[in-house]
Amino acid sequence: MKVTTDVIPIKQQFVGEPRELDYKAISIFMATGFFLDTDTYYKGLKTLKPATNYVLDENSTKIVSEKTYFDWHYSPIERPFSQIVTEFANLFETIIKEQTHNKDVILPLSGGLDSRTQAVALYQLGIPVKSYSYAFTGGHDETWYSKQIAKTCGFEFKELKVPNGYLWDVIENLADINQCYSEFTHPRQMAFKDAYANMGDVFSLGHWGDVLFDDMRVSNDLDFDQQVAVILKKIIKKGGLELANKVWGVWELEGDFLNYLQDRIRDLLKSINIPENANAQIRAFKSKYWAPRWTSVNLSVFENVRPITLPYYDKRMCEFICTVPEKYLAGRQIQIAYIKMRMASIAKITWQDNRPFNLYNYHYNKVPWNLPYRIFNKLKRLSSSNDFIQRNWELQFLGENNDSKLQSYIIDNPQLDKFVPLEVRHFIYSKFKNEDAVYYSHAVSMLLTLSVFHARKELYI
Repeated sequence: MKVTTDVIPIKQQFVGEPRELDYKAISIFMATGFFLDTDTYYKGLKTLKPATNYVLDENSTKIVSEKTYFDWHYSPIERPFSQIVTEFANLFETIIKEQTHNKDVILPLSGGLDSRTQAVALYQLGIPVKSYSYAFTGGHDETWYSKQIAKTCGFEFKELKVPNGYLWDVIENLADINQCYSEFTHPRQMAFKDAYANMGDVFSLGHWGDVLFDDMRVSNDLDFDQQVAVILKKIIKKGGLELANKVWGVWELEGDFLNYLQDRIRDLLKSINIPENANAQIRAFKSKYWAPRWTSVNLSVFENVRPITLPYYDKRMCEFICTVPEKYLAGRQIQIAYIKMRMASIAKITWQDNRPFNLYNYHYNKVPWNLPYRIFNKLKRLSSSNDFIQRNWELQFLGENNDSKLQSYIIDNPQLDKFVPLEVRHFIYSKFKNEDAVYYSHAVSMLLTLSVFHARKELYI
């Protein structure tokens, strides 16, 4: 059987047989929130690599042959910035037109640049759109920006709120959708499946635009060892290393966890081989190993409702990025210039990450020009009688009812003892409750993921 994987795969494809648990792979999952390279929960089961032509046996249990058809590279073609923006405009609009032709589009909107760029393209193409956005109950109203974008484009718009404690009603359904390859508080869209199920024919999703169209905040001549250190810092979550070290020890794995992870990163980064530009090499690493195993896993919730399209995932967009001089990718310049060129009225709407500034004056988001807004915003938050919600786990883990549910999965669960000892679970939970909830929230969420996986793993074999 022949199988060709995308340059950035939308979904995981597996080969092999799930037999013995891969504790080293699971340890990395605990630290980072995603499985690395082709790892899965099992030693005998692997995912297919991106950008590869495969021949599998008839049972899809063995790889007969494999050949890569695309390698990330840095081959900049010098040309005027205005030409690059025009090239992007033509390519981006062509991809979106192909992906959404004769379809009603569901567009999740935010106050950032990726979905805003899509909104402009969809408007220019005259494609019918129903849009929506959501914000945390008790948090910053992220829907305000989206509402302005939708209104300016003439799109229908639905405003949604992430409810407190929704996770516990959908956690098993979510586990069946992502098969526990991602923790459960990131895909907030799970709270709204019924709300957008009848909005249109296909999703147009803006994922990965922020990686392709920006630099990695490092010097282009950063040496290899420093690049490895940067990647480790990017992928290891707060509290994740502590949990990984704990399980590595109780599972009696050989060596040191961090050294093992570092060696894995070194080997994978070395295989990309873009020595002439550190930003391009780190971007390629993220696109090859992070996007398919973290971002794409969470896309499965959208796909469970309606088909999904991702213009930034398109092979032609990846090839285009490899030809753009790094100086033009830094700072989201291309997307900003495209929006200004095509629809100035959208560019004038506040950019959420640089509020209260927009795409014309965001350069002033620094002292002293942003001081009045920062002071006003802080006073507003301090004067509120309610806690300010900034993260989904706060709505799902905090409070008496949520805490009771959480404990039922990760503490009061003797069936989990042989997998992750109670002393490890209790240590992480106690740190979360009594010392630093923000720092240990990832570790708690990963324990929850392991608990659900352990209870349902037979269903995924």
